[in-house]
Amino acid sequence: MNAIEEVYHLSKAMSLIALVAIVPGYWFTVFLIDRIGRFIIQLGGFLMMSICMAILGFQYGNLRGVKCPAGSHKNTEYCGGNPAMFTFLFGLTFFFANFGPNSTTFIVPAELFPARFRSTCHGFSAAAGKAGAIIGAFVVQAYTVKGNVKDIRKAIIGLAVVNLIGFFFTFFVPETKGKSLEELSGEDHQEYGRNIDANGGSNRADVAPEREMA
Repeated sequence: MNAIEEVYHLSKAMSLIALVAIVPGYWFTVFLIDRIGRFIIQLGGFLMMSICMAILGFQYGNLRGVKCPAGSHKNTEYCGGNPAMFTFLFGLTFFFANFGPNSTTFIVPAELFPARFRSTCHGFSAAAGKAGAIIGAFVVQAYTVKGNVKDIRKAIIGLAVVNLIGFFFTFFVPETKGKSLEELSGEDHQEYGRNIDANGGSNRADVAPEREMA
């Protein structure tokens, strides 16, 4: 298989995955995010990505197969694997990425941070995500560039562990479903407190002259 054929088959596979996994994942988020909430979507996304990647990592050799012998008339590079299951699990990771943290990590920071710090904190949050993507890309490439099965397994299992860490950190993120930005930032409580103070002060001011008259 020459370079052009390899790029063609890779592009065809990624287009198919985008059609049946990535785009539906976003639409599931659109329809369900205000019904089941951000917390459940992010938690489930991280968990399912961890499970799928763990299976892909531990079973990578069996799912991919071995390189076909030279002179083989098969139109595939690997023989004896299970490409259908590999594609299914790989597609599920993309589905639950978008029906999960890939969507919620853009939405929750815009809702959760207090109004006076929202833009700054959202910027830090986005920058942290981009930094993680850059670091992850170089680290994964270092393990996969030679095509060694053991190294690729380590990279995929490492990604499963990272997703599992994200799963546990999600428990520290409060649910923002059905709450206004004022409620989330506590501005309603602050305004209510100011009103109480103002009313209480006026009442005391009204009572003082009555005591003087008595």
